[in-house]
Amino acid sequence: MASSVSSLTLLVLFSCFATFLVCHGFAVHHNNPFHHRHHPRFASHNYRDALTKSILYFEGQRSGKLPSSQRITWRRDSGLTDGSAMHVDLVGGYYDAGDNVKFGFPMAFTTTMLSWSVLEFGGLMKGELQNAREAIRWATDYLLKATAHPDTIYVQVGDAKKDHSCWERPEDMDTPRSVYKVDKNSPGSDVAAETAAALAAASLVFRRCDPTYAKLLVRRAIRVFQFADKYRGAYSNGLKRYVCPFYCSYSGYEDELLWGAAWLHKATKNPTYLNYIQVNGQALGAAQFDNTFGWDNKHAGARILLSKAFLVQKVQSLHDYKDHADNFICSLIPGAPFSSTQYTPGGLLFKMNDSNMQYVTSTSFLLLTYAKYLTYARKIVNCGGTAVTPKRLRNIAKKQVDYLLGDNPLKMSYMVGYGPRYPQRIHHRGSSLPSIAAHPAKIQCSSGFSVMNSQSPNPNILVGAIVGGPDQHDRFPDKRSDYEQSEPATYMNSPLVGALAYLAHSFGQL
Repeated sequence: MASSVSSLTLLVLFSCFATFLVCHGFAVHHNNPFHHRHHPRFASHNYRDALTKSILYFEGQRSGKLPSSQRITWRRDSGLTDGSAMHVDLVGGYYDAGDNVKFGFPMAFTTTMLSWSVLEFGGLMKGELQNAREAIRWATDYLLKATAHPDTIYVQVGDAKKDHSCWERPEDMDTPRSVYKVDKNSPGSDVAAETAAALAAASLVFRRCDPTYAKLLVRRAIRVFQFADKYRGAYSNGLKRYVCPFYCSYSGYEDELLWGAAWLHKATKNPTYLNYIQVNGQALGAAQFDNTFGWDNKHAGARILLSKAFLVQKVQSLHDYKDHADNFICSLIPGAPFSSTQYTPGGLLFKMNDSNMQYVTSTSFLLLTYAKYLTYARKIVNCGGTAVTPKRLRNIAKKQVDYLLGDNPLKMSYMVGYGPRYPQRIHHRGSSLPSIAAHPAKIQCSSGFSVMNSQSPNPNILVGAIVGGPDQHDRFPDKRSDYEQSEPATYMNSPLVGALAYLAHSFGQL
């Protein structure tokens, strides 16, 4: 009896230890087409260092009660009464960019993309995997609070217009922490379906590592998606004066319903979602042409994600998504017959003046991810008779990431704290004002504008932050008041995490 008990104890201990290993960064690899590859000998960049910093950045964006493990130490607790305006607990989550508002729509997209980064490339991240998981959990803990009441999502904390009239540290903020929600009477299918996507994607990240938490996430995702689909409407209709022009839903909500259903299909394997995609896909814009993937428009991401079900899992009913994904990819290939993407003279993908780097990072991630699926399925992309290989897609993505890290006409890294030359005056309140440690006394609402308008470098380095980036002529003024080019945001970093993990691994740095 004693020996069988000890054997059972050993078995339990071993399974707990195995779970611990999976949970703390020593991932088990499954069918990974990147393994057993020869590493190129030379890389012009330290992708591993950039990966570490791209994840570290999220700690600088934290709202709420900071843990003892906080590594960006110039930040302190903030927003500790968030939610009290509506008698709910909305403490935590992330500030989206350089201000002190918590916008639920981009926060959810950030979470979905961080999760997708880990799902595709987490097995390559080594010691950074646990940091990436913690960055995801900081968001999902908040999203669970925001969706605690059925048929209601709390989608924003803070009055953006009043917040923007001040230049103050999050630790000092005294602007109204107004709470805004969507519900049956004022629906928000876009923000709700994106929140469902985030919860579903994150459930897969924690499925082996913390199965109880993963089940909580996926159950909530199912409920939130039902709400998104049943009560249809764009959240910026009912909340226009609060969410616009900051995070207006310009693309409508159909893309999020398709994207949310794709993630629930992946997370639950429930045929209900596959059927939903088959029945509603066309009406939700599966085939319409748009090649901009970011916090507002999810069509391209949904096409790539659903193409995996066909290419890798052999779900034949989704074969059209390979064609839809190919159309997106062909629009990006310089010189291909259907190419419609603008590049700067220095080679940077250029979509728009405002926060262009988000499209660089999200597109690079999709290129690398689709290359992975194509490699697995031994397929290529046919662009009007031009054969485009997975290797070509990887090369395009690498060129974009290399530009971001310093291979550009200005020899400027657009990631703060990476490389010898990077932006010094980012549009970010906490980074630009003296820290609490350096200046314990409160800095009043309007007092900070003298700093905002100054030429002095930011005293606090927001390591890993990616700024909006250069203009279409590769110019970058490094001017704090220029939020279009100098403001970082969480959704610029989240897809880059996966891309950097892939590049660091493929150059033998991990």
